[in-house]
Amino acid sequence: MKVCRVQLTCGEICYAAQKSDGTLEKLSGELFTGLQPTGQFVTAAKVLAPIQPAAVLCIGLNYRKHAEEGKQAIPENPVLFMKTPSTVQNPGDPIVLPRQLRSDMVDYECELAVVIGRDCLNVSREDALNYVLGYTCANDVSARDWQRNGGGGQWCRGKTFATFCPLGPVLVTADEIPNPNALKIRTVLNGNVMQDWNTDDMIFDVPALIEFLSASNVLAAGTVILTGTPHGVGFAQTPPLFLKAGDVVTIDIEGIGQLTNPVIEEQL
Repeated sequence: MKVCRVQLTCGEICYAAQKSDGTLEKLSGELFTGLQPTGQFVTAAKVLAPIQPAAVLCIGLNYRKHAEEGKQAIPENPVLFMKTPSTVQNPGDPIVLPRQLRSDMVDYECELAVVIGRDCLNVSREDALNYVLGYTCANDVSARDWQRNGGGGQWCRGKTFATFCPLGPVLVTADEIPNPNALKIRTVLNGNVMQDWNTDDMIFDVPALIEFLSASNVLAAGTVILTGTPHGVGFAQTPPLFLKAGDVVTIDIEGIGQLTNPVIEEQL
């Protein structure tokens, strides 16, 4: 099932199932305990990010070709950093270029996002996918100047500006994606394909990431895992290509859909 979180014209926020013809059937119940069809079809005034995350855990350098383009060694363990839940942005809403704490090197990163459906601790690789509620598209927007030079040796400052985690447009339940490591994934910037690869190039696949992240650590229901980006990011272009006001970025993942956001400058 493709699940949307939408705001109706009356202001109500609800979940809806997106049908093959694009219509939306309102769902009752709770996301983590079960959603049921109501037979009532609705019109969305606004499509929201499909989840309000409990936490956003992110993996760096998780595609072989991306590690190569950055001249980085293949990591022995997953490289972990975090975004705050307040970085989440809705489909269609803008990515805001920071100006109070200025960055002129804001980059796109298409990523498969994994949504954990129930609390898990010390999960085995073999059992890991049983804890997945579903998958969505993510854009791990990154301020490269703050990531590389201004963050005191860690990445979180460059990754946690407001709007730097667009998610959506739908949450595709796990039963529809039996193998998350066999999906085409792309970034399209202003109509130009910048990243075009497959999730089978992950160094640590989705089961391995869940096993690693849940080791001696509780992953709460609603945790979102960003699984890394393939090669073709802006900083690796010749010359480097960073986001600017007026750009439009689309993340396109097979079986999920297209997450599109315009780019604007922060207004002070």
